[in-house]
Amino acid sequence: MEPRDFREACLVLNSVSGVGPVLMRRLMDIFGDPQSILQADREALLQVSGVGEELAAAILRWREKFNLERELLLMQKHHVRFMLKADSEYPANLKELYDAPFGLYVRGTIALQSPSIAIVGTRRATIYGQSTARRFAQVLARAGCLIVSGMALGIDTEAHQGALEVQGRTAAVLGCGLDVVFPPANVALHRSLGQEGALLSEFSFGRPADRQTFPQRNRIVSGMADATLVVETDIKGGSLITARFAADQGRSVYAVPGRIDQETSRGCHRLIREGATLVTAPEEILEELRYRQLDLNFSLKAQQSETVAVKSLAELDPDERRIVQCFQGGAILHADSIAEQTALPQTSIFSVLMMLELKQILAKRADGSYELL
Repeated sequence: MEPRDFREACLVLNSVSGVGPVLMRRLMDIFGDPQSILQADREALLQVSGVGEELAAAILRWREKFNLERELLLMQKHHVRFMLKADSEYPANLKELYDAPFGLYVRGTIALQSPSIAIVGTRRATIYGQSTARRFAQVLARAGCLIVSGMALGIDTEAHQGALEVQGRTAAVLGCGLDVVFPPANVALHRSLGQEGALLSEFSFGRPADRQTFPQRNRIVSGMADATLVVETDIKGGSLITARFAADQGRSVYAVPGRIDQETSRGCHRLIREGATLVTAPEEILEELRYRQLDLNFSLKAQQSETVAVKSLAELDPDERRIVQCFQGGAILHADSIAEQTALPQTSIFSVLMMLELKQILAKRADGSYELL
């Protein structure tokens, strides 16, 4: 099957490895439209800066690796459309980038425009990081922000879930084709985002995630957003790449501080040293966005009273209060450490810890230690 129009020709060119946004602009400058690019001969293609023998051959022989008819049928099956940069629904923030994708596969019908915040972080998030990401996403989404992330485990997942819980807008940019669920553990979230949020990718159907696709995805995550918030990340985390993209794109970068002895906070602390804005509450981000005159459904007093959970010690019994006080400052403790600090017998401690879990004041971690929610 041959491309019948401008959009289908772009779909074909998007599938050719090596034809990125910058080269696509050069090709369009020479040939005028994507159909003419696909009809050009080898000599004409080689006249374009950046096109060598290998890439010219890939364009000429695109049919060997890409089945346009099959792709269109898969798009119909998965309720996916191919959004072009010229389309009104294309994110305005993303359109500003010199390397903005010339086309994106999209599933979902939510508006992808500002105000928007990217929330990213480590896959190995602590309970503190998970609850922080979810709370920020809830407040920001309720205020009208589009929450953008990459659907990875950990912080990304919590950000998407937080927005969905308050019926807010959220979009996941994938480092694979939209028919590929990665990570597989997020199959339910993938389904929810396709129905209640949005899924985006620049990759054709069937493309698996790999080391090359993730950085490409990260530039879109930051590029779609007015600002990027990093909740937890190590110094080698992929979230630092997203933050660097955001800074290079001229967007604000925020970072949530954490414990100084925790690996998953080292990346955020480095970002803060390098100039990222330290934030401890979503209202701080909303104030800046409002200052920039973005359209927010936001009342500071209402948001604070609605989202800041005050767990008063006065509501707890004496043993519960003694245990909770051990966790002030973000401590993560095992039962024996709690027994040592409180002088309570361990038989009593476990029943009190269970009650505090039921009251959603403490959470038990995978290693058996406890952390304040």
